[in-house]
Amino acid sequence: MLLVVTLFLACGDSPMPRLPTPGDLHSLVVRTDFSNDETWSALSSAITAPQGDFRAMVTFVDDRSYEGLTIDSLLKLAARDPNQTFIFIVDAETISRSDHPILVVDLHEQPGRSLRVVPASMWSVQNNLYLANMDWEEFAASTDADGVFRGFPK
Repeated sequence: MLLVVTLFLACGDSPMPRLPTPGDLHSLVVRTDFSNDETWSALSSAITAPQGDFRAMVTFVDDRSYEGLTIDSLLKLAARDPNQTFIFIVDAETISRSDHPILVVDLHEQPGRSLRVVPASMWSVQNNLYLANMDWEEFAASTDADGVFRGFPK
């Protein structure tokens, strides 16, 4: 499902749409890089693809108003919704790297800290952080040398 948001607020010198409220049990995935529609489409499918009995529960935000959104700007927008404790960002690094690691930004405990997650492991981060089954630190401690979470060791 792709959302287009029409409510605007001032963020810096230009208007920026408010972040939508995701559906029940859902987290936001905001597209900030519009250089490759084909990769975005493939990523959207990979993010929501079932991984065994699990899947990431997300609401996609595909709105050019967010193009180039920085973490600082994101924090200003997200501060308006205390129910969102983290957010996923599909940025230029996500699009350009072959493994497409999605940026995850903490909005609650230490706003602005981040890690990356490959699409096949996104369900684990989304489900567990959303339900508070696990803490940010557990995922951060399991990232590789590039700061990417690829799943827990088997």
